[in-house]
Amino acid sequence: MKVIHDSGSVPIRIWTEDIEPSALQQLRNVARLPFLHPHGVAAMPDVHFGIGATVGSVIATDQAIVPAAVGVDIGCGMIAVRLEGVRADDLPTSLARIRSDIERAVPTGFESNGPAQQNEKAAKEMYDGFRWLETGHPKVFARRKEPASKVIGAQFGSLGGGNHFIEVCTDETDGVWVMLHSGSRGIGNAIGSYFIELAREDMRRNSVALPERDLAYFKEGTRHFDDYVRAVDWAQDYARENRDEMMRRVLAVLKRHLPAFKPQYEAINCHHNYVQRENHFGRDVWVTRKGAISAREGEMGIIPGSMGKRSFIVRGLGNPQSYHSCSHGAGRKMGRKEARRRFTVADLQSQTHGVECRKDDSVLDEIPGAYKDLDEVMANQADLVEAVHTLKQVLCVKGA
Repeated sequence: MKVIHDSGSVPIRIWTEDIEPSALQQLRNVARLPFLHPHGVAAMPDVHFGIGATVGSVIATDQAIVPAAVGVDIGCGMIAVRLEGVRADDLPTSLARIRSDIERAVPTGFESNGPAQQNEKAAKEMYDGFRWLETGHPKVFARRKEPASKVIGAQFGSLGGGNHFIEVCTDETDGVWVMLHSGSRGIGNAIGSYFIELAREDMRRNSVALPERDLAYFKEGTRHFDDYVRAVDWAQDYARENRDEMMRRVLAVLKRHLPAFKPQYEAINCHHNYVQRENHFGRDVWVTRKGAISAREGEMGIIPGSMGKRSFIVRGLGNPQSYHSCSHGAGRKMGRKEARRRFTVADLQSQTHGVECRKDDSVLDEIPGAYKDLDEVMANQADLVEAVHTLKQVLCVKGA
């Protein structure tokens, strides 16, 4: 860990030497905000430039929240389950049929559920918790073509795009795991986008000067603050339940293809884009993890690699210096456009050899070579987490 402490700012603690100038400038801008915990800002070893705030940053704020630091993929995170009773040699030689069945069961990209796939009871319960927001902030979903009630139902149990994925993996003992990565989908995006703009309007109205416009914030005790916290809590719950629903569907597919199994008793289900109230160094503060997971002592978490690489199930060491946090993955070392410029489909096929996955141009920007070395990331956070299981992907469904 290295510490940067500019005049007039709180310290920035960084768990890597590999950070691009643009990401470092983002962190420096955040560190100048007047309501940060005096311990400073923490940057995880997968840190890189992000929209709104630095991916891989942990920001503790006193009586204020920056909506753009949480972002628009509110509650994005991971879930992993080990399949008791199934071993690696129980998997069929070809996993192509399993992949196609998973893709039929869980919509990917911009696709939503058809009527037969929708869990109407769960969707209604989730919409009932959303009504207050739609009533008090009628513009929150105004830019969407479909009503919120329909989107909540149609997208519940869907993966989304980008780097969201579903994977079947084997561990160091030849055990079999399922893990997936997704968030609050279009409804969370609408909430995040709406409140980010609302915060900017508040700053303009109150003539508040900021290091950059994405650092617009809500002060605790104001109506917008309270409404944002309530809306974010709802979106984070939606994201968690969305992962639960997708996992249920994937396990149902696997039961048709594999010997009898039962999921481990408790799945690991963790957010890595979220905000919540926590106590650090004797203060109650709002902790925003943007591309980071909670790693309290004994707490289990998931640090995925890119398709074709390894992933880790980890146990937190409870390091207070990082606000009890660790990385959420390997972290990108180049943008999507740069990955497409630098790599070819042949490179993708080579780097995902042995993994049942799409190997075409549509997922080229997710090529493993576009990501940092996860082994190096893990070495850099040896004081934050310990690896419990090492997972190797054998099947990957990408959201692209």
